[in-house]
Amino acid sequence: MDQLYLLATLAGTRVAVDAHEVEAVVRLADVSPVPGMAAHVAGLSALRSRVLTIIDVPALIRGKAIFAGERSYAIIAEISGHSYGLMVDAVHDICQVPDGGLPLRGQLDPAWTPYARAIVEHEDQPYLLVSLASFIETGSLAQAA
Repeated sequence: MDQLYLLATLAGTRVAVDAHEVEAVVRLADVSPVPGMAAHVAGLSALRSRVLTIIDVPALIRGKAIFAGERSYAIIAEISGHSYGLMVDAVHDICQVPDGGLPLRGQLDPAWTPYARAIVEHEDQPYLLVSLASFIETGSLAQAA
């Protein structure tokens, strides 16, 4: 059974996101920083009269922020009743993958261990299958520690 995935680059790594998790992909223009927040929270932004919490996912994974005022892409998702924009390096495609998620094989970078669920192969390229909710849940735990 074919499964629909959004293919993107995140913190320099190819990732796939189940299309059911994605509300939209937008190009961010205005992000207002919030003092005192964790480094991976880039700030707040508005989209269609909604306030979004913008998460700098590469900062969460690698500890290096990508947002420096430049326009960035974000995947918009509703997670636990809240609206988020999860920043990514680039968005490539949305496509059906006949095999869906395959078991993780080989050695996985420890930075990706909390987020990777499986491998998705498209055009002979592997993509880590990630859940957008895992970035929020793990980020919340990091902030609480």
